[in-house]
Amino acid sequence: MDQALQTYIEEGRGLLEEMEGILLRLESEPQEEETVNAMFRAAHTIKGSAGLFGLDAIVAFTHVVENALDEVREGALAVNGELVELLLKCCDHIGLLITVVAEAGEALDAEQAAAGEAIAAALRSLLGGEAAADAAMPAVHEARLAASGGGLLEGDYWHLSLVFGREVLKNGMDPISFIRYLATIGDIVSLRIDDSELPELNAIDPESCYLSFSIEFKSEADKKTIEDVFEFVREDCKLRIFPPPSHLAAFVDRLEHASGNTDMLGQLLIEAGILTGHELEDALASQESMAAACGGAKPPIGEVLVNEGVVQKEVMDVALEKQRQIRDHKAQEAKFIRVSAEKLDELINLVGELVIAGAGASLLAQRSGDAALHESTSVVSGLVEEIRDGALKLRMVEIGETFNRFQRVVRDVSKELGKDIGLEIGGAETELDKTVVEKIGDPLMHLVRNAMDHGIEPAAARAAAGKPAKGSLRLNAYHDSGSIVIEVADDGGGLKKERILKKAIERGIVSPGQSLSDNEIYNLVFEAGFSTADQVTNLSGRGVGMDVVKRNIQALRGSVDIESAEGRGTTVRIRLPLTLAIIDGFLVGVGKSAFVVPLDMVLECIELSEADRKAADTRNYVNLRGEVLPFVRLRDQFEVKTAAGKRENIVVVQYGGQKAGFVVDELMGEFQTVIKPLGNVFRNLRGISGSTILGTGEVALILDVPTLVQLAVARDEQMAMHGA
Repeated sequence: MDQALQTYIEEGRGLLEEMEGILLRLESEPQEEETVNAMFRAAHTIKGSAGLFGLDAIVAFTHVVENALDEVREGALAVNGELVELLLKCCDHIGLLITVVAEAGEALDAEQAAAGEAIAAALRSLLGGEAAADAAMPAVHEARLAASGGGLLEGDYWHLSLVFGREVLKNGMDPISFIRYLATIGDIVSLRIDDSELPELNAIDPESCYLSFSIEFKSEADKKTIEDVFEFVREDCKLRIFPPPSHLAAFVDRLEHASGNTDMLGQLLIEAGILTGHELEDALASQESMAAACGGAKPPIGEVLVNEGVVQKEVMDVALEKQRQIRDHKAQEAKFIRVSAEKLDELINLVGELVIAGAGASLLAQRSGDAALHESTSVVSGLVEEIRDGALKLRMVEIGETFNRFQRVVRDVSKELGKDIGLEIGGAETELDKTVVEKIGDPLMHLVRNAMDHGIEPAAARAAAGKPAKGSLRLNAYHDSGSIVIEVADDGGGLKKERILKKAIERGIVSPGQSLSDNEIYNLVFEAGFSTADQVTNLSGRGVGMDVVKRNIQALRGSVDIESAEGRGTTVRIRLPLTLAIIDGFLVGVGKSAFVVPLDMVLECIELSEADRKAADTRNYVNLRGEVLPFVRLRDQFEVKTAAGKRENIVVVQYGGQKAGFVVDELMGEFQTVIKPLGNVFRNLRGISGSTILGTGEVALILDVPTLVQLAVARDEQMAMHGA
């Protein structure tokens, strides 16, 4: 049960996200029937599943929400801003109730409970009062069933329509004895005899039965027990059993809480006690007869059951909805399998060890000189690479789900600020590692809130600047050079360089005479405690957040930079690795040390000419086909003590639109790299992002390409300024 409850918690949160997304769309887009139905089904599933676990608080609250959504489906309640706002609060409260369940059943505090009751009361008032809200199915409770003899039946009784066959007496059965036996399991309130089939007196056959009966019956027995009274005469009579009106709500409730083991409509109705096996057989026979009579397709079994009065239409509608839910759920289960994240992490770790072991086997095969063995290890290496890629894809998720969560944030914050702001989403299908997605949520939240608070101007200021009154915030993602780039862009007022520089000088971050590029000035906002806000708001202005954003991103081996144009807007660009576990690398050697460059960032390799080697003492760039290429000597950067060999090479890399070169002694080829994090002792080591284990068992350091590229470009700019 614990595992099942955990599944419900995860499923419930997913359904709440789905409901929230639909509500936000309904506020700005025309109402579509299927969209509203999807939202109703989500609430219905949350309520029904909660009932299975006895989560009465969730059932009671969601019941009110479900009633409101049912009114929307029927067109009795219009979708407007007030209703959307209220339903969003309902989603929040249901999420809170689910969280309480997830946290070992701790109860809501008094304030939370009062808030929930206030939300429910507001929703009831929209529905026209508490009575209207609490009526589960008014049409069902007020049902009046037509008897076969005509007229409407009143009272909370079972109604039996009993038509005996002509041969029943000849077969040794006494109709009255069955009616007497019926009285042993309940009270016969009324019995009406229909003698319309009785012929003229001289044509009567004393051994034939011409009578039928209409019985009102009061009993606690279920439908199957009542039907069993007539078990021995089932072949010689036509029996219809109509439940009391009060039973219909119970039937509906049973359908809603059905186990979902079958999606066959007849079996669903039988499990709920609404239909008996004999009634289903009769309906199937009628279905066949109808198809044969018209020479066409069989009518739906649900339609047959309703037309023959065996099942009421209101109950059948619920049964059909339950059938559709079960089929949708089975279709989803066929597509997806729930796997624990811990199991995936364990699999990735094992694949990593397999990669290392495979590299060791390949190295031994090369040294042995055995061609057949070398061929076999090559095949194994190829298969390991495919397994590695497949295992990593299991952890890849689309970033669109993360982006969509900000629809609600933008809506709520824009109302709080009194600004009209729309959110645009691009690249929602872009995939990255689940671990990265989980850790990028908070930094994105800071950036989105800052953009709305500081970046986008009030409507009056936008109008004065000739901009549309509605501000625009855009979240975008795309792949670039083995990284994923996430952009948070706004069309606001942009960053003011002079103001940032002045504040930085006041705080002692920058010297008064120091010369900085635009990019360096913009990046000052990531300094701890830095803020240019005139006043503190609930959202920002204390200088806490942007430095945390940068630290969190760097912890993911990523980088962040800002591009801004005053008056036109700001774009914050985050670059992150696609995965934190295993990458394709390019192995290089410097002296006796080995380094790994992420292969996706490598453009080409060239030999360092003798002329460039001699000039390297005075400049740190080369001419690459007419293009200036700054470079970093890894020997100097990491203080490798051995002297350079007779031949050196440059590995040309690109990151964030900038190119640089790494000068190395040896090019050792592609290498599947299992990333091992560095210990705390090395966390401040510049230019290194991690380590890996080679096939020989030796450790190779993984280069931090972004840092080294920035270092090379900065040195080149400094030398150019010095030369000038």
